Amino acid sequence: MTPAPVLIDAHHHLWDLDRRPQPWLDDPDFASISRSFSPGDLRLTATHPIAGRRLHGTVVVQCMPDVPETEDLLALAEQEPLIEAVVGWADLTSPAIGEVLDRLLAGPGGTYLRSLRHLVQGESNPRWLQRPDVERGLATVRDHGLSYDVLVHSNQLGQAVCLAERFPDLPQVLDHAGKPPIARGELANWQHQMHRLAGHPQVVCKLSGLITEADHATWTTDDLRPVWDTLLTAFGPDRLMFGSDWPVANLAGGWNRWAATVDELLTDCAENEIHALLAGTATAFYRLPARS
Repeated sequence: MTPAPVLIDAHHHLWDLDRRPQPWLDDPDFASISRSFSPGDLRLTATHPIAGRRLHGTVVVQCMPDVPETEDLLALAEQEPLIEAVVGWADLTSPAIGEVLDRLLAGPGGTYLRSLRHLVQGESNPRWLQRPDVERGLATVRDHGLSYDVLVHSNQLGQAVCLAERFPDLPQVLDHAGKPPIARGELANWQHQMHRLAGHPQVVCKLSGLITEADHATWTTDDLRPVWDTLLTAFGPDRLMFGSDWPVANLAGGWNRWAATVDELLTDCAENEIHALLAGTATAFYRLPARS
């Protein structure tokens, strides 16, 4: 049976600044996105088709390292048909993480919780993911049937590789392709780490966040193509998933320009490869509703 031609945005954010402030938006570099963003805004924005597919469902991802934001996102998912899964946050270092996950899973919208994420990119410890208390927390995440979203800078990819080695039974997805230093054009080490990470079959990768790693004002598809070629070679399309990183993507062109770029990158891909990257990988990893 031919897969349904749908498009899943496997990585975007939402925030209501009247309800819950986002202090990171106080940075002047983020002034253009320092306002509230709702599912309705995403619907109005995400209009460009990719390979003839239009947005069908999404995975919304936490921004703040606090549980109340995750509770808000879960409750929103219960009410909003566009949202099919939530990547939340809980303190991996806390001895009470199991109790917190039990509460989240049993609470409003708890069935939408599929994965956890921590902003490891902001941690100065070069082995933060290998701390004993963090590893205990990750084991608890695994034992609750959840996955883990890995958010690291390119110079922290060694931690991601070590995590994959030590947790072969924890499904992991690398957010934003490990933030390759596109603007600097220094991809050799990032490419090496991508191939190492791809050697672990429980790890998949998000094709997301690339335009904000390039020069925001001048990037072109050709600037991104070496990254695309590396990801396609290392992971293959059935271990890659499309994500917009909207509204952060607005800093460098926005949802539709990124979608048009992905559409161009997919030109030489077969139909089954396109389906995997635009829907299949995300559906399998985040256990989204099946489509015939």
